[in-house]
Amino acid sequence: MNWLLPYLRLAYSGSFRQAANGSLVPDYVPQKTTLMKRSQVALIAGGLSAIALGAASGRFLVVNQPRKSEVIVVTAGETDRRPARGLELLDQGCAPRLILDVPAEANIYEWNQLAIAQKYVDGLPQAGSIMLCPIHGQSTRDEAQDVSRCLQGSGARSVLLVTSDYHTRRALSIFERVWPADYSVAAAFDASEFGVQWWRHREWAKVNFDEWLKLVWWELVDRWR
Repeated sequence: MNWLLPYLRLAYSGSFRQAANGSLVPDYVPQKTTLMKRSQVALIAGGLSAIALGAASGRFLVVNQPRKSEVIVVTAGETDRRPARGLELLDQGCAPRLILDVPAEANIYEWNQLAIAQKYVDGLPQAGSIMLCPIHGQSTRDEAQDVSRCLQGSGARSVLLVTSDYHTRRALSIFERVWPADYSVAAAFDASEFGVQWWRHREWAKVNFDEWLKLVWWELVDRWR
């Protein structure tokens, strides 16, 4: 029996014990069973990791770290929370001036949005510190290029971006790529539109999914064009 021991060890890749009758029997878990158990553990671990990453995906999108800068730039798009957040930061002394991005060709009914924005600014007590920046492009990258033209000659090298919370990480990455400067970013929160616990509301989930698609596309494709 002992002469079979090396072959048994090779076959079972395990240890042996002595049975009651004195014979050697393999003390092992069959290799196939071991692989199956390892595969199951790997699948469970992978599933748990995917759930954890998915749960954290909304929080990853949000960057809210405003710093004192030379100018505040409020990105175009949402016209309630973003401008209000920008004005709040202006009043707090985070920058001496504010640039409000406004789509140049957009109309609201029969009124041009630039004209509406100018009327809004003229009625503000901070009007002397605010400038409109006409935005002609359709993407955040186009907007960054338009902003760079509005800032030409200003000498501003530190910029505080203000945008919707879910848009902060992508906007920061795009602006840093298109027009290098010392950027920080402030998030404008709107619970009716998005929350980091995106699975709680259908609208939040849609925004989270859509923003992740745009972020991945930017990082893998548009960034390198």
